[in-house]
Amino acid sequence: MGSVMTDARPRPALPLDLLIERKLDYVRLDDAIVLSLSGGGQVLIETCAQLTGPHGRFLVEPGVATSDIVATLLGDLVRDARVSDTGDLRITFDSGSELLVEADPEVESWAFVGPDGLLVVCLAGGELARWQR
Repeated sequence: MGSVMTDARPRPALPLDLLIERKLDYVRLDDAIVLSLSGGGQVLIETCAQLTGPHGRFLVEPGVATSDIVATLLGDLVRDARVSDTGDLRITFDSGSELLVEADPEVESWAFVGPDGLLVVCLAGGELARWQR
């Protein structure tokens, strides 16, 4: 029986440039939180996240009514969006607010769907999967 070797070197942070300078146009709060951006991109959040901004620090959880605090970001522009080498997604807005979605060890935590057919999914444990049409 053979073994499969993987490259264990840390991955560099992945910038999600397709999010930068996009305005948050729509927020859907459901079993997943969906952030729809101008130009057609979407971020889907499937686990707990942290929102830090002028209103304080909040836990944002899909399916929980108190997560409507995310709506305070409507109309805000994305200043920066990065994925750490551990799979954590960090989105910074022009208002200074920051949304952090940490990779979950057991389930997919977030996904990004780009207007050009790019799909990036943070799998359980922080591994990233990418597809491009």
